[in-house]
Amino acid sequence: MSLDVLTFGLNHHSAPVSVRERVSMPEQLLRPALDGLRSAFGARVQEATILSTCNRTEIYCAAQPEVAEHIPSWLADFNSLEANELRPHLYQYNKDLAVRHAFRVASGLDSMVLGEPQILGQMKTAVRAASDAGSLGTLLHQLFQKTFSVAKEVRTQTAIGAQSVSMAAASVRLAQRVFGDLSKTRVLFIGAGEMIELCSTHFAAQKPSCMVVANRTRERAETLASQFDGKTMKLADLPERLADFDIVVSCTASSLPILGLGLVQKASKARRHMPMVMIDLAVPRDIEPEVSQLDDVYLYSVDDLGRYVQMASDSRQAAVVQAEAIIDSRVQNFMHWMDSRAVVPVIRNLNQGADAIVQAELDRARRLLAKGENADQVLEQFARSLTQKYLHAPMVALNRSQGEDRTALMDMLPRLFPYQDSSH
Repeated sequence: MSLDVLTFGLNHHSAPVSVRERVSMPEQLLRPALDGLRSAFGARVQEATILSTCNRTEIYCAAQPEVAEHIPSWLADFNSLEANELRPHLYQYNKDLAVRHAFRVASGLDSMVLGEPQILGQMKTAVRAASDAGSLGTLLHQLFQKTFSVAKEVRTQTAIGAQSVSMAAASVRLAQRVFGDLSKTRVLFIGAGEMIELCSTHFAAQKPSCMVVANRTRERAETLASQFDGKTMKLADLPERLADFDIVVSCTASSLPILGLGLVQKASKARRHMPMVMIDLAVPRDIEPEVSQLDDVYLYSVDDLGRYVQMASDSRQAAVVQAEAIIDSRVQNFMHWMDSRAVVPVIRNLNQGADAIVQAELDRARRLLAKGENADQVLEQFARSLTQKYLHAPMVALNRSQGEDRTALMDMLPRLFPYQDSSH
């Protein structure tokens, strides 16, 4: 049975962060998830890739069409959720729509920050993980190579990424709403990954009075802090030192919140209710959402920043139209390649059958030549026998056909076996 490209997932358009964080898969969980998916469906899911970021969790499959109705339940089970909790937020794309979705995601058209480039790197990481897990076959490999090519074309030929307001820049601007000039603020970064590195660069440009990095691995914290002449601290010191900071930006891979309501409430009292901006870029979230109830704490989640960023993105719709046109054209090209793949087994069988006929006739001719038969006669017999065997099946089909079948065959045979009339 032929395979379809299928895509299942949820993103910042379809689900709030409170749902997304429950199905988010850190990189170390991708292989168990891919193994579990293929184990659950066997040969019905022959290839799979999982893309999981703070804004989306998506499964890309080369699979038999009938599995489509069952994969959402598998995703819920894998994440210990009830299917009815997840289904209202899930989307599904099949065939050309699945291909189009992949192209749009990689090009930044489906991102919270329109045109942002990070998603392309995240997709490449997901593809490498699938390749390492042995779940990336010919179809998905070709799909993602084409996806990366389309993304490059969109970014080169359109202004989709121009003047985009990044999440890091938005973090600075939201902090400025509360404090105005940031030169007297003290900033704490929790985590030392790519997003924190981006944020630290933006905040460093505002020359705050102090910048500190707290991370599980001290070495990574020191490497990042050295880039802006900052300091480091232990995560274990957060309860005692949180009150020292005006701005807290957190983005770790923790599966549970690391800053709870009680801890932040205590820090707020110690600050004598001076305002504190807390920016949580993690999914799952690093800061308990109940913290937003505190009067003097301004908590922003990744969704809050996304809404702010979207307001700044609306002016680039002309670039979006241009990008969509490029993507539509490339989807057609890819679907043509997929359609051509369907005839590959037929062509292979035709070639194998023809090779078998040729080999049998060659063996026969060689035996006759070895007996001393006349070479011209052997060659003539070889050619005639070969022609008869090639034509045997279509001639039998034509003789046995009737009515519309015979008419269709008579129309088709001249195209399959073209000949020139020797009288012309």
